Amino acid sequence: METTGSIRDAIAAERRELADLLDTLTPAQWDASSLCAGWRVREVAAHMSQGFRYPAPRTLLELLKARGSLHRMTGRLARADAAAISTDQLAAYLRDNAHHPWKPPVGGITAALGHDVIHGLDITVALGLDRRVPEAHLRPLLAAIAPRTLKFFGADLTGVQLRATDLDWSYGTGTVLTGAAQDLLLVAYGRTLPPGHLHGEAGARFVSA
Repeated sequence: METTGSIRDAIAAERRELADLLDTLTPAQWDASSLCAGWRVREVAAHMSQGFRYPAPRTLLELLKARGSLHRMTGRLARADAAAISTDQLAAYLRDNAHHPWKPPVGGITAALGHDVIHGLDITVALGLDRRVPEAHLRPLLAAIAPRTLKFFGADLTGVQLRATDLDWSYGTGTVLTGAAQDLLLVAYGRTLPPGHLHGEAGARFVSA
């Protein structure tokens, strides 16, 4: 049973490890595409620190400017901040705010962990870096997958069962799609993955060209 304290510890560990990884990236890697459609690595990193840098009143103002669209707001801010903030500072924001209590508008503390894990994978998987998310960080996220999660992130798993090859975990019914648990988590969050991560007849639906 995961506790709030253990999830907060997992969040802090994810932020510190990703900050250390970001410090090693080349300029070309910072400008490479991530798994987050339309965002480079630098936009993802800028977005991950948004909650630390924008107080609630400023966030609400930005949401009003975006006519209530969360996706429109985060996209505009990620692009603007990625252009204005140095890569060293983007990494430092994550490290310095490892224990920041920010949470998404819905989903609570588990969603905050999901935010960091998924966006970290948006970077590492896209760059071909073999970073394995600890099982203790994956388990609460896998357990929280539900139809509302799939709907929010635009993941269509109709007729597909996700089945992990490295953990005792599966989700859904239908044609079996196998892969590492962290890769299947990305599928549930609406990502398409590079070739070689997923296996099964339904794999082509979730693999980038």
